[in-house]
Amino acid sequence: MALESIFTKNYSKKKHYIIAPFIVVIIGLICFLLSDFLGYKVVSYILLVSVSLLAMFFDIIPVLIAALLSAMIWDYFFIPPRFTLIVSTNEDILMLSMYFVVALVNAVLTYKLRLMEKLARQKEEKANTIKLYNLLLNSLSHELRTPIATIIGSTDNLLSDGNKLTEENKIILLKEISKASVRLNEQVENLLNMSRLESGYIKPKLDWCDVNELMHSVVNRLEEQSHNHTIIIGANESLPLFKLDFGLMEQVLHNILINAINYTDPGTIITVFADINEQISGHFSDNGNHPDAKTDVIHNSFVLEITDNGKGFPEDEIGQVFDKFYRLKNSKTGGTGLGLSIAKGFVEAHHGTIQLSNKDERGVIFVITIPAEISYLNKQRNE
Repeated sequence: MALESIFTKNYSKKKHYIIAPFIVVIIGLICFLLSDFLGYKVVSYILLVSVSLLAMFFDIIPVLIAALLSAMIWDYFFIPPRFTLIVSTNEDILMLSMYFVVALVNAVLTYKLRLMEKLARQKEEKANTIKLYNLLLNSLSHELRTPIATIIGSTDNLLSDGNKLTEENKIILLKEISKASVRLNEQVENLLNMSRLESGYIKPKLDWCDVNELMHSVVNRLEEQSHNHTIIIGANESLPLFKLDFGLMEQVLHNILINAINYTDPGTIITVFADINEQISGHFSDNGNHPDAKTDVIHNSFVLEITDNGKGFPEDEIGQVFDKFYRLKNSKTGGTGLGLSIAKGFVEAHHGTIQLSNKDERGVIFVITIPAEISYLNKQRNE
């Protein structure tokens, strides 16, 4: 339960023995202060509901102690004659007895329901894990087997028929080995990156980055894969340095560009553009020599846009493209469906956002926005 984690995540089970009775005492005190407006029978319902709520968040023994304490509080402070444990009428004796029984039974049943819900949730999580595991194995059986088979076949040819092959054939085989190795490395990197994201291990190492250098670096690495596409870099030399994790952001841009290259038609134009977004969020006073002076508070964000003029994403699937292992229904075979999910995870590790939408005319646009410190070095802003 989400509420359960909110109320109990910071407390050890030993502290439940203090917190649960303390809450009952506080509620009893509030009811006592309002006793002129509340009848003692109404107070019993309030205390009973309180014990039921406690059973939703705490262990059973502290809840049973709280239930017993609530019965004693109700008897001593509210049932006439007040401030004694004596119950004067048979009706009140029956009510107190029933209250105690109902409080205990309700606490136990609520706790058992919570356990059943927890077991059901664990069972569902296990089923989802098995489903993802099978899906991953099915994807890997193709994605890893194909480049490995290419490498083995090409190396066998070079070793067994090396003397018979022409130099041109040798170069072709070496290129096949190189491409298969790059593809194999990409799949292993994706699996390792997803493992890091799942474990919460990703912590960006922020340093000053030249985003123009970042864009050129990634595009140059993809020169071989993108020979059927045109990648245009919208360089802006006036941009400042941004404090980002260069390696993570390289992987983000790489994964998005690979996705565009693999799933758009040859001849598609892909554009990468970086910019800075400055937002004024308020003012603060300079209480020094000029107490009436106001200074703008500016928050800077790094903005990266990747667009193409391809076919775009199906509208009914566009909300799922960042899900792990998700692949479009009519997409070509191959791929594990991890690239965009990893890109999203790395952006969110920077406390940023990534948005995807189809353009009005044709193609798609990815917009990445990351709050970041900036530095113009020795340049003046707006120069």
